[in-house]
Amino acid sequence: MSERILIIEDDQRLANLIQVYLIRQGYLVEWHNSGAGAEERIQQLNPDLVILDVMLPEKTGFDICRDIRTWFTNYILIMTASEDNIDEIVGLELGADDYLAKPVEPRLLLARIRALLRRKQIETDKDNHKELIVPSNNKTLIFDNLVIDGENRKVLLQEQEIDLTTAEFDLLWLLAHNAGTILSRDDIFSQVRGIDFDGSDRSIDARVSRLRRKLLDDPDNPSRIKTVRGKGYLFMREGESH
Repeated sequence: MSERILIIEDDQRLANLIQVYLIRQGYLVEWHNSGAGAEERIQQLNPDLVILDVMLPEKTGFDICRDIRTWFTNYILIMTASEDNIDEIVGLELGADDYLAKPVEPRLLLARIRALLRRKQIETDKDNHKELIVPSNNKTLIFDNLVIDGENRKVLLQEQEIDLTTAEFDLLWLLAHNAGTILSRDDIFSQVRGIDFDGSDRSIDARVSRLRRKLLDDPDNPSRIKTVRGKGYLFMREGESH
């Protein structure tokens, strides 16, 4: 079955170009032209991927991303005409899975889409075969008051369930499964995104930032997920794993 993509973009010419290009690549593509009603359309369609423009009439792409991220578990790719890196950081912090600056090069857009949807296929295969993304005999990892249930994809902190996106859980599982080992951005990209790190993409950094916040880990002096300058990220080994 072809994956379904929803483009939310008020520039009709650009949206049509992207739609025609992606349909030729075998995707089912629909277009919505405003921030108004965008969330309702996402709910109705439940697409595998949302391509979301930032500057929209009625409601910005940032606001839409923030609001749908509480319930939409599939992928969000943000596009913006701004050359300011702050837009990228804000989008990723709000829960977007990837980011592209306009003008969008079609082949690059296609590569990013394929990388995101490849992760969805991994998730589908995992659900069908009850396997984890990171091969392991461990079904649950326990670190003091943090419990990570790999089979049911649930995380408990102080016995309270934490709401994580699919991408956030994938990253947490990878880091926690390799507790005590520094993982480079190359390692993380190849596991959770299926592509090589290009040296500039900040999506992993933003995802780590969101994880720290949700795990109540002090961003200025984290005790759970540490940044090892020039090397990558280290999940601190505490408690026991079962």
